[in-house]
Amino acid sequence: MEDKPIKLGGGKSVFMEKVKQILPDEGNLDLCLTCGACASGCPATGLEGLDPRKFLRMAALGMDEEVMSTPWVWMCTQCQRCIYVCPMKINIPQLVFYARASWPREQRPKGILGSCDFALKVETCSAMGASAEDFEFVVEDVLEEYKEAQPEFADMEAPIDKQGAEFFLNQNSREPVTEPDEMVPLWKILYLAGANWTYGSKGWGGENYCMFLADDDAWRNIVRTSTDKAHELGCKTFLNTE
Repeated sequence: MEDKPIKLGGGKSVFMEKVKQILPDEGNLDLCLTCGACASGCPATGLEGLDPRKFLRMAALGMDEEVMSTPWVWMCTQCQRCIYVCPMKINIPQLVFYARASWPREQRPKGILGSCDFALKVETCSAMGASAEDFEFVVEDVLEEYKEAQPEFADMEAPIDKQGAEFFLNQNSREPVTEPDEMVPLWKILYLAGANWTYGSKGWGGENYCMFLADDDAWRNIVRTSTDKAHELGCKTFLNTE
């Protein structure tokens, strides 16, 4: 089977014109050394035959169609390891984010899309669509169960909307719905540390699938709901478990 030649972008690259505006001041595509450090630590390296270095070179070569259509961009975790190890500090995750945003919303991965839309429907920002009432019921039920079973934690609390708490804690929204016992270890740590903390009835969902969906308005709404509640309660520190 004969290999087909790779076609490089012809003419002006629409993708490159836009991403040039969002690259950080300390790095740009022209400074890429093709050293491969970004690919060496990337959990998505090798998937779909791509890695951060190859993706970056495709962008630099004006291969707009490939850059904005490869499913590899949805496998990036946005962990930013590539930026950390890059000697030129090129923000590859930002390029990935822009590539994701170029996809029609309805064609983006259904799992991420569905979780984002669930979170937007409820003020809890739960990607499972859990309501404030459901969350409060589960938290209280699990807390009482553990306090009875383990007397050494009889004074442990898991407050919701506690005014003036130091820490505003969010929560992976899958746990209270499907694995409520998984919430307890962190409660115990906070109790033993003597931390003054609280959940919020609004914005306790810890994930932000809308960010991974590259939906700017939606992810900002999620963040704003959480931070507004934290400010309302007078919390000084936002403790992000995700």
